[in-house]
Amino acid sequence: MAKQEFKSESKRLLDLMINSIYTNKDIFLRELISNASDALDKLYYRSLTDKKVKVKKDDLEIEIKFNKNKRTLTIKDNGCGMTKEELETNLGTIAKSGTLAFKEEMSKEDKANIIGQFGVGFYSSFMVSDKIVVKSLSVDSDEAYSWESEGVDGYTIKKCKKDDIGTEIILTIKEDNDEFEYSKYLDEYELKSLIKKYSDYISFPIKMEVTHHELVDEEKKKYEDHKEIETINSMVPLWKKPKNEVSDEDYENFYMDKFSDYDKPLKVIATSVEGMTSYKALLFIPSHAPYDYYTQDYEKGLALYSNGVMIMDKCADLLPDYFSFVKGVVDSEDLSLNISRELLQESNSLKLIAKNIESKIRKELETMLREDREAYNSFFKTFGVQLKYGVYNNFGQDKDKLKDLVMFYSAKEEKLVTISEYVSKMPEDQPNIYYASGSSIEKIKSLPQVEQVLDKDYDILYLTEYVDEFCITALQDYEGKTFINVSNNDLDLESDEEKEESKKNNEENADLLKTMKEELTEVSEVRFSNKLKSHPVCLTTKGDVSIEMQKVFDAMPNDLGIKAETILEINEKHPISNKLKELYKKDKDEFLKYTKILYSEAKMIAGLPIDNPTEISKLICDVISK
Repeated sequence: MAKQEFKSESKRLLDLMINSIYTNKDIFLRELISNASDALDKLYYRSLTDKKVKVKKDDLEIEIKFNKNKRTLTIKDNGCGMTKEELETNLGTIAKSGTLAFKEEMSKEDKANIIGQFGVGFYSSFMVSDKIVVKSLSVDSDEAYSWESEGVDGYTIKKCKKDDIGTEIILTIKEDNDEFEYSKYLDEYELKSLIKKYSDYISFPIKMEVTHHELVDEEKKKYEDHKEIETINSMVPLWKKPKNEVSDEDYENFYMDKFSDYDKPLKVIATSVEGMTSYKALLFIPSHAPYDYYTQDYEKGLALYSNGVMIMDKCADLLPDYFSFVKGVVDSEDLSLNISRELLQESNSLKLIAKNIESKIRKELETMLREDREAYNSFFKTFGVQLKYGVYNNFGQDKDKLKDLVMFYSAKEEKLVTISEYVSKMPEDQPNIYYASGSSIEKIKSLPQVEQVLDKDYDILYLTEYVDEFCITALQDYEGKTFINVSNNDLDLESDEEKEESKKNNEENADLLKTMKEELTEVSEVRFSNKLKSHPVCLTTKGDVSIEMQKVFDAMPNDLGIKAETILEINEKHPISNKLKELYKKDKDEFLKYTKILYSEAKMIAGLPIDNPTEISKLICDVISK
């Protein structure tokens, strides 16, 4: 029989289908199995409306066979089959989909879970095969026909022998080359993995002969192989089962198997939404962070399914960055797929699903915080940094969604508290929310600036993570209370009398302070202060950049040149104050030594490096030895 040309605009179109539309060769098996599932659905639908078609749904199945010697892979179904005309129409014309036409003929209520709609998935098989033979016997015909093609050169259709209704597709797999190992599609383990990955929830059984390696003689350690026909796919997704039929153990096992985790999830979130955009989702909050979570290699996203067929392994658009730790699956019939079903077109449905999922996760976390504090503390210890990152990322546009989920260590409570909990326990006269930053709780406790606030019986939030202060800065205030860094120069906790006394002291010693400032070029100001209690000196800052922020900027690979504007404050009630005044009058050289030593002390307290430790050490020894 003469070979027929494809009825597409040009042979280049088929070349495009094979080489450009699909970026992953493994997809071909998903497409062929999906087509087989469609054929089974069509036949079963016909049986409900056509008395001449008698079929039991339990008898419908898909069979996968492979032959390594002949290099053939066969996908067979006992669905509706195709007539000669349908073979010509569906396979001879690229992008002509019988499934799409079938769906258009069905009423909205009666539509089966038909997957294919573009009519190009079949041609993805040419990515991995040199030759394709399709044998089919239609439920509407007494004669079987075969369609055969080796690619762009065309195809032939002829009668063939086939006793049972349905379609059998035989692929002759390409030989291996330096670029790709095609033989993997003739490997039992690889085929099972691909079926489980992409087609696990096809609603019909996918059967394949599998090998079992069993011990037959324990004493002689003798093993024998035997083969059995097994159903590879799960068929019914866990998320589509009624909740009363699914145990906690079922959810846990699914999570550990699906996401390769040895530990149970901390939280399971099962949700189903019906409406303009319908979907089911099964989400998990892990009990620990993946080893690569805080690296650039980590990929966020939920597994995305359409009618049980996996479209994307990790759909990043379904999760905001601040919830990137969430694992799970989303299944929807309402998604707009592109022609290869690998990528999503811009879709309002997808955006709506993502918005709903974000809201659901947030509400579940709020419930956990309220009803199971121990579990939430465990969660926050692992993923709290990500929530804080979400508060200040994108210029703080999501801060209102997350502000009640973040926690910080309370100086009074000596545990993590929410900002709401902090505010609820504030004394009536407390004007602001106070916080202090440092590398550890112990180091923050020792900061000179902390004393004054605690003496007022005000609580302080201790910020120990690099992201904390950026988070607080993005929030700016909470319920009308402004966040104030205790190391800021305008802490403003002194009485009017104390302020007046301090002002007078600084004016009387203006020349002394000016001389110190000229010696200490890094600071913007030197002044006497009455905010300190037992400590002689401290560094405070002006403006939005604190010392802890500067440390973060300094640690970045590119020097941004962002520095804190620092002020050296000297405790006017400490003996060192009088000592400086005395030296300034009698011994300027000794006065400058004290100046350098005090500044270095203040930098050490603040956790800043000293540029000239040898010089400072020598100065200290000179002073001590006198």
